[in-house]
Amino acid sequence: MTGTVFSIEEFAIHDGPGVRTTVFLKGCPLSCVWCHSPEGQGFSPEILRAPNGCLSCGACLEIGKEQTGHAELVPDSATVCPRHLIRTSGITYTPTALTEKLLKNADFLRASGGGITFSGGEPLAQPFFLGECLRLLSGKLHRALQTAGYAPRKVFRQILAHCDFVLFDLKIMDPNRHKRYCGVENGQILANYRVLAASDTPFITRVPLIPTLSDTEENLTAIAQLLREYRISRVELLPYHRFTGSKYTMTGKTYRPPFDEALPPQPHTEIFNSYGIEVHIL
Repeated sequence: MTGTVFSIEEFAIHDGPGVRTTVFLKGCPLSCVWCHSPEGQGFSPEILRAPNGCLSCGACLEIGKEQTGHAELVPDSATVCPRHLIRTSGITYTPTALTEKLLKNADFLRASGGGITFSGGEPLAQPFFLGECLRLLSGKLHRALQTAGYAPRKVFRQILAHCDFVLFDLKIMDPNRHKRYCGVENGQILANYRVLAASDTPFITRVPLIPTLSDTEENLTAIAQLLREYRISRVELLPYHRFTGSKYTMTGKTYRPPFDEALPPQPHTEIFNSYGIEVHIL
């Protein structure tokens, strides 16, 4: 069994209790129009090239032509770029190899009250690999999951049984708008959120604030009502950041958000406050 990881971030402080190492698993079944991690959308390793600083020497394409017969980027292109602008996004690990790597900082992470957070992409999209990593870390480090909750309920329950903490994203409550802007309907997501809310696992609800899409009074009111239903007293809001488009250039994709990036996100904290919910803006 193997899994694909596109980034490992050490000293993370917003991905659960204490100081953490966050592991970003590659692949996501959603296609949110504001996605901040285009390099995490696909499940296979892919080559990224930074757009600025290229000398146009052609060495990266030449080695591709030698290997494939076509002037294209290949993994070895990274070895010949004189400006080090090329890298591969996606490394394959076995659960044992990844957890051994993560446990090297175990003493420091434990001392801070932290641990390991699995994020993505969508980590639930690699359930067998994720589940085995969580099992191997049991009793050794605090284990957190950062998820949009899109998975069959059976899968979610199985993974939840191995988690010490969950960060759960709620994006858009209306199912039609969710499908339009996130690529899938939200029935599974809301069902899994209710499973989580009824469990004994500590969790935090997070809401990305996307101008005119998720930051509307109607959407935030619907989220606040769901939280009140389960007596949840805290929510974290994540304002949209305008740096997103630059990452798409590295993947060779074009970023065309169907909203005005210049508009500041509207947190509408008064809505949550009216339901007795404490708001934290990250």
